[in-house]
Amino acid sequence: MEVKIEESWKKRLNPEFSKDYFNQLTDFVKQEYNQYTVYPPGALIFNAFNLCAFDDVKVVIIGQDPYHGPGQAHGLCFSVNDGIQFPPSLNNIFKEIRDDLGKAIPASGNLTRWAEQGVLLLNATLTVRGELTNDRPNTKAGSHQGKGWEEFTDAAIRALAEEKENLVFILWGAYAQRKGAFIDRSKHLVLTSAHPSPLSAHKGFFGNHHFSHTNAYLKQHQKSEIDW
Repeated sequence: MEVKIEESWKKRLNPEFSKDYFNQLTDFVKQEYNQYTVYPPGALIFNAFNLCAFDDVKVVIIGQDPYHGPGQAHGLCFSVNDGIQFPPSLNNIFKEIRDDLGKAIPASGNLTRWAEQGVLLLNATLTVRGELTNDRPNTKAGSHQGKGWEEFTDAAIRALAEEKENLVFILWGAYAQRKGAFIDRSKHLVLTSAHPSPLSAHKGFFGNHHFSHTNAYLKQHQKSEIDW
């Protein structure tokens, strides 16, 4: 099937598009969009890839699910559209950047500016049912897990880990750490800590200095630093 995704990613991920799991995933996702409110909007499902070409990737941040509230998700993990209130995890990320780098908390939670500098903001699952459908609660968080997205995003992470060198992989929380367990630590920098969620941020996310560590590593390998 024809998937609209940035050309350098299409070249690497093309084998996935003809696999049975991806065909089943496509059927499932189409049906969900037809029946329910699903996030992000269909045109933004592959936004993380489209904003950050394979050759431009310097840093990978792995999330889990898209946000499932109205107007939040736009295809980049932890990011929300301009004008949307910061979800708690994103608020904690900005607090850590402030404490780590002395940068003021920004007015917008839209992380497109990171993606355009080479930060792949990749959720493990690229779609999710919305919070409400016809005034009824859905299964929402996690509702599209186990349908094939994880296999697809594993393939993307594996392509980066195998083909490139000196990337920074940022894995917050047990889920992301399991997903990135296979990454060669002698070839890339892998940063791990607790998740920025309010439930765990005080258990090791705050004070992890991941943003300054990332920039130091990039500089060490003659790559431009990220303006967080």
